[in-house]
Amino acid sequence: MDGGPSGTVPFRLRDVALAAFLPTVVSGTGHAALLPVLALLARDLGAGVGQAALVVALLGVGSLLTSLPAGALVARVGERRALVGAGVVDAAAMVVAATAPSVPVLAGAVVLSGASWSVFLLARQGFLISVAPAHLLARAMSTLGGSHRVGAFLGPVAGAGLLAATGSLRSVFWMAAALALLSGLVVLLVRDVGTRADPVPAARPTVGSVLAAHRHVLLTLGSAVVVIGAARSLRATVLPLWAEHVGISAEVTSLVFGVAALVEIALFYPAGWLMDHAGRTVVAVPVVATIGLGVSLLPLAGGLPAFVALAVLMAVGNGMGSGIVMTLGADTAPAEGRSQYLGGWRLAGDLGSSGGPLMVAGLAAIVPLGTACVVTGLSLMAGAAWVRHWVARADRRRRPAAGPAPAGAGRPRPGRARRRAGRPTPRSAAPPPTGDAADG
Repeated sequence: MDGGPSGTVPFRLRDVALAAFLPTVVSGTGHAALLPVLALLARDLGAGVGQAALVVALLGVGSLLTSLPAGALVARVGERRALVGAGVVDAAAMVVAATAPSVPVLAGAVVLSGASWSVFLLARQGFLISVAPAHLLARAMSTLGGSHRVGAFLGPVAGAGLLAATGSLRSVFWMAAALALLSGLVVLLVRDVGTRADPVPAARPTVGSVLAAHRHVLLTLGSAVVVIGAARSLRATVLPLWAEHVGISAEVTSLVFGVAALVEIALFYPAGWLMDHAGRTVVAVPVVATIGLGVSLLPLAGGLPAFVALAVLMAVGNGMGSGIVMTLGADTAPAEGRSQYLGGWRLAGDLGSSGGPLMVAGLAAIVPLGTACVVTGLSLMAGAAWVRHWVARADRRRRPAAGPAPAGAGRPRPGRARRRAGRPTPRSAAPPPTGDAADG
């Protein structure tokens, strides 16, 4: 790639890999290790099927409750401190979960873990928005999502090995606590990246003012993100519960999650390339439709081969959607009040992430699990049309503003000229989107 203007270099994802992606891999490994066993620990503590699904859903609820405060926190203390703090809090939550004597204690720890994960992801997303040029934005976001998927592969595999060695579900939570601390340590050891806190508190916009200014996009395009979030969260709820229903062990379920994560890892960069070249709609719609189809067919999986096939089908949809929510948020994020806006954007995704499992939990409390899967899956497939409507409109409004991708477009070196008057510099030289995609 050709060089840019004097004092700039071409932006390359590998230049920010250690700072942006490695902490996500480490933290994501711990979170992913929990997904196949969280519902099972709740069951061991005496929870019914619906209650166990509710405990898993509380990961999304914790993130949902703290989405807006997380955005304000990152804006106030800066990305580096926010990341370290999130790692410490998550480790404490995992220690509580590992020693939980009852379902309510486990549920409280899960809520706290979800809250810390919200802070963590907002801080990493903000950094990439500040350094990635517009024509590579989707690839940057899909790679951030892909780094989470690397963790999603490593976590279940490590969890399965630990379960085989110890025979204890709680050992996985101890491993997650250690990895949460390690993610914070990685942030401390790498060179300082990302924005610092605004040195002039009076100049920092409030969360309410930012959300009010961008309410249109949050209520329209954001509603599509709710559906996407619901689709992507369902796998962590329905797959372990269905595996237990048909007699598949926790160790084998963890390995199936690992295989599914490998499929997602193979797809994250092609998904980013496709979004950069063909728009966001071509990815957003298949992720919802494919996962909806897989969930609705789950009652037909009476044994391991069919279960693995449907887990892989859902992984294809989820892998193609790598980074889609973050990309749509980055497309519409303003330079002024960016962290606060991203908190609102994450709230939309978290409404879906918590709503999907809560829907399954509510249905499973009154109908058989198979019926709950069919109803939920068919609802998602219908929701794909809603997603297409709003994401396609955003694509049409984004293209004229984005313009052609510059060959060899350069950016200031990461860490240089990233702040202007105490705020992050805009992520792209292109003018911000106009119309519905910008005001929101």
